[in-house]
Amino acid sequence: MAEQKATNVHWHDHRVSSEDRKKLKGHKSCVLWFTGLSGSGKSTIANTVDHKLAEMGKHTYLLDGDNIRMGLNKNLGFSAEDRAENIRRIGEVGKLFSDAGMITLTAFISPYRADRDAVRALLEDGEFVEVYVDASLETCEARDPKGLYKKARAGEIKGFTGIDDPYEVPEKAELILDSDSKGIDELADEVIAFLKERGTI
Repeated sequence: MAEQKATNVHWHDHRVSSEDRKKLKGHKSCVLWFTGLSGSGKSTIANTVDHKLAEMGKHTYLLDGDNIRMGLNKNLGFSAEDRAENIRRIGEVGKLFSDAGMITLTAFISPYRADRDAVRALLEDGEFVEVYVDASLETCEARDPKGLYKKARAGEIKGFTGIDDPYEVPEKAELILDSDSKGIDELADEVIAFLKERGTI
């Protein structure tokens, strides 16, 4: 799906540059890419970080996996091909938001390294921040907030990540959050501290 089909198109440069937009917002842009198993806490942590950043007056937007699949990507399923296209589209949206000077947070299982690396390649150096929300399968199954693991174990859901479809742990994540033993606020604060340390905010 990623091949260029329209041939009579031309890139238009904008008079307002990305740097201009970042100056207006008063901080740098980036894409915080939260990845991990279902139930690891990706969405909850990202939502908390988003809230904390908004309270600090930062310009943010949160792209959540389920929400995106109810709109932009509602025509995609969970095959390997559809998962790749799902992530590709989100990467392109993240690229646009980053160009607009936003701090973009994404919460997607995004189980395959190649797909995450493809998004990294779309962005400028340092703009893609891979945040691995590290929780064991046992922890995620015990939480099972949506009852999906129970259904997967019963054979009602096929191709479920961590059960009968692989999750490829990041090899070069900028940030690893220990969701097995730490609480949501503590983990969110680790993300905020990381952004301060690298000079994004």
